Amino acid sequence: MKKFSSHTQPPWLRNTRAICKQFIVPFTIFQGIRTILIPSTFDVLLLTLFLAIAAAIYFDWI
Repeated sequence: MKKFSSHTQPPWLRNTRAICKQFIVPFTIFQGIRTILIPSTFDVLLLTLFLAIAAAIYFDWI
């Protein structure tokens, strides 16, 4: 698998990734609390999506 350097990415992609990195953890925590209190199918799917995005950013998959 080819690793991408952050220096070869366009500036708009680096900015978008930095913004997502800042906001994904609070959104995931909020969604987790909401899913525990009022569970619905949409909440579980959204929490799964947020967890996948957080893992991808943490492990530098995207």
